[in-house]
Amino acid sequence: MNCIIVDDDNLSIKIIEEFVQRMDGLNLLGSYGSAVEAVNMLNNNTGTPVHLIFLDIEMPEMSGIEFLKALNVIPQVVIYSSEEKYALESYEYDVTDYLLKPVTYGRFIKAVSRARERFEKKESPVKQSTEIFIKNNSSLVRVKYDDILWIEALENYVVLNTFREKYTIHFTMKSIADRMPSDRFMRIHRSYIVNFGKIKAIEDNSVIIKTDNGNKVIPIGKSYRDKLLDDINLITR
Repeated sequence: MNCIIVDDDNLSIKIIEEFVQRMDGLNLLGSYGSAVEAVNMLNNNTGTPVHLIFLDIEMPEMSGIEFLKALNVIPQVVIYSSEEKYALESYEYDVTDYLLKPVTYGRFIKAVSRARERFEKKESPVKQSTEIFIKNNSSLVRVKYDDILWIEALENYVVLNTFREKYTIHFTMKSIADRMPSDRFMRIHRSYIVNFGKIKAIEDNSVIIKTDNGNKVIPIGKSYRDKLLDDINLITR
């Protein structure tokens, strides 16, 4: 896995660099003492892909959280910090792991192993699926993609809405968006993902989805509208 380090502290950089060098399977592309510099590199990168970022959370000018918000595409991220208070917010960005300073080599190995497992799973060819299984109490329920109308964020959970059932699972919106097939589902709002095939109409700044008892009106976020209009088969004069 190609990785970079983003940290404003030279001593911390040296420690993480040493850990990286001691581990097989990691290729360090560079270390950045400025989060701004790293953001510019990643957002404009057309060369060697970055698979993993080792990120300090507390940095001047741009914090680790601000760094994640500024990225167009977020690779896997292992955050390390002297404070636990940023952990909850960081997991909204589907970080791979969160380490507390001082980082030990043993804990570093565990974080990298977790990243490698996710990396290998993503890189491995998978058979095209038409369904997912959702944990419901003590059982696993089969739900076909075609039955899902929309997905809605609910605090630390997401709700999958079908014609007849609702399934609430402990997941972030980013995580569920990454798992749903992009040719079927699209995020149109911070709190909503919709099934393309279930869109009845688009009116002003809303998507209309037909349900078994009427229509569901879902708002379109400003930052998502252009992509939605680009992805649909639009005929206009």
